[in-house]
Amino acid sequence: MDGITFNQTIFALLLTLGAGIATGAGSCIAFFFKRTNTKFLSFALGFSGGVMIYISFAELLAESRAGLITLYGERPGALAAIGAFFAGIAVSMLIDRLVPNGENPHEVRAVEEMDSPRHNDRLLRSGMIFALAVGIHNFPEGMAVFISSLADPGTGISIAVAIAIHNIPEGITVSVPVYHATGSRKKAFVYSMLSGLAEPLGALAAWLIFAPFLSTALLMVIFAAVAGVMVFISFDELLPLAEEYGEHHTSIFGLICGMLVMAISLII
Repeated sequence: MDGITFNQTIFALLLTLGAGIATGAGSCIAFFFKRTNTKFLSFALGFSGGVMIYISFAELLAESRAGLITLYGERPGALAAIGAFFAGIAVSMLIDRLVPNGENPHEVRAVEEMDSPRHNDRLLRSGMIFALAVGIHNFPEGMAVFISSLADPGTGISIAVAIAIHNIPEGITVSVPVYHATGSRKKAFVYSMLSGLAEPLGALAAWLIFAPFLSTALLMVIFAAVAGVMVFISFDELLPLAEEYGEHHTSIFGLICGMLVMAISLII
């Protein structure tokens, strides 16, 4: 992989691991708080969505389009970038379709809503299915963080932070039913962490699949596809969930703040 050092690779893997571990942080929050701060979660999820949307259009897709136009000319380069962008969205939609609606991790609930008494077997089954569903969604996110970090560590950090924020409520989704079914914080934490570790597994897959063939053209195509994945995650998951947790204006304010912070950080 020309131009990419071993230290850059390790840094990208560690960033992805950190984003995945945030799922375990959500698990811990569920153990020690009886009520979730829904306004804060609404703002945080909106902020995460704003970061992802802005960086997807203003950085990843724009850089991909410019790079591919330089390589292949105006029309072919622009078409390649657009094709890769919508291919990323299509892959995300396909993954989303593989997860049954009832167990979709996008249907994240507050701690108090998941604390109602149910049959233990059903609770445990729900928690395990949630863990599998979250893991499926985390896998391509890990690939996105890893590839972006290799090309630009600053961009990788921004994406990793945004993904880590939205992994926290997913950790709550996994851990609460397992905890109340088994009474074991350890089991709940383990299931939550295993679902989060799909993130670094995605990074390892990206390393093994793409590293031997990484070129400027492939990197630009991956950038556009990653932008598509993150735009889909933002509109399908983060923003609807942010509104469910709080008022409409709180989530939109978080969205705008996320875009503003990302815009300033890119200039700096």
